[in-house]
Amino acid sequence: MKLLVASDLHGAAPAVRALAARVEAEGPDRVILLGDLLYHGPRNDLPHGYAPKEAAPVLNGWAGRVTAVRGNCDAEVDQMVLDFPCMADYALVEADGHALYLTHGHVARMTPDDPPPLSPGDAYLSGHTHVKTLEARDGVLFVNPGSTSIPKDGSASYAVYERGAFALKSLSGETLAEGGW
Repeated sequence: MKLLVASDLHGAAPAVRALAARVEAEGPDRVILLGDLLYHGPRNDLPHGYAPKEAAPVLNGWAGRVTAVRGNCDAEVDQMVLDFPCMADYALVEADGHALYLTHGHVARMTPDDPPPLSPGDAYLSGHTHVKTLEARDGVLFVNPGSTSIPKDGSASYAVYERGAFALKSLSGETLAEGGW
């Protein structure tokens, strides 16, 4: 199984189009979206190319293969224009015998510093901080794909899961880090 994981798109149409090119190039079985899809939020500067009305149709093109969770900037109005569910605080996905816990990372008892109960061999995937992370703690893999539109660590990015390992990648497709359990 191959998964492409992205977070914190914040309605930036150029970043969403660049991600669409990566979805086409990577050919994932599923696209995992970890929240903050269309709105930039009151704490962020307006992202380059902010155009949620342009971003939504691109995201809807993947509707049949998207698993998405709600970010702190997502609202019911976003669900009205998206063709896939995006308002759950978390989701669980199984991939190659691993349980993947998906959340944005902003809800209490669901943050990387205060995660839900997880077992060795599980993975905790979140966004929210806009900073790429790929680290194992007590046999649990913590993955943050960073942000496609407002990276706080200098480079727009996403993640790919395949054959039991994750890779963090730039929006140009360059591998930045790899790792697994």
